[in-house]
Amino acid sequence: MNDTAKPLGELTLRTLAMPADANPAGDIFGGWVMAQMDLASGIRAAERARGRVVTAAVKEMAFQLPVKIGDTLSIYTHITRVGTTSITLLIEAWAQRSRYEKMEKVTEGTFIMVALAEDGKPKPVPALD
Repeated sequence: MNDTAKPLGELTLRTLAMPADANPAGDIFGGWVMAQMDLASGIRAAERARGRVVTAAVKEMAFQLPVKIGDTLSIYTHITRVGTTSITLLIEAWAQRSRYEKMEKVTEGTFIMVALAEDGKPKPVPALD
């Protein structure tokens, strides 16, 4: 990743990668990173849907660089499409390296969230005001 690359979207979640989240080599488990991305997509989609959302699909996810113990993981969200009941988001995960003053994109993925009514059935995403 070059020094001119910048995250796309809105900073939605920041967290610290801890030893309990890592394998014996000190690399953070990919599932932990994906869970943080899912949390961020849920936060952003729920704000847009003005209510409950669930993850319907995760597409096109590939890890480019590892996350290490002590890195600050920043998750950026960008809504790319709003359907009748679904919201598609591009999610980027960036690591602020604990020993260096640089951020690197570690992965990205497309998350599709569905808005739900109180009865658990899909409901229309409200129009923007």
